[in-house]
Amino acid sequence: MEELIRTNDAVALSFAESLLKDAGIACFVADQGMSILEGSLGLLPRRLMVDGGRIAAARRLLVDAGLGDELREIDA
Repeated sequence: MEELIRTNDAVALSFAESLLKDAGIACFVADQGMSILEGSLGLLPRRLMVDGGRIAAARRLLVDAGLGDELREIDA
C-alpha cells in the first residue's frame, strides 16, 4: 500500500475515499484511531492508502475530481 493523501480535512478525505471506492480502487484510511484519541482537534493527519498497482489510476481520478492539491508528492 502507498500513501496517496495525508490530511486533517475530514471532508476531502471522505470525498477521496468515496471516489476511489466507486471506481473500484481498494483503499483504507490509516491513523483514524490516532485521530480519535487526540479528541477530534484535527492535529493528527490521517492517511489514505491505495494499492501500489493502482496508485497512478487513483492519482488521475483525484486530480480530475479537483483534489490534486491534496495528493502527496511522488518520491523520486
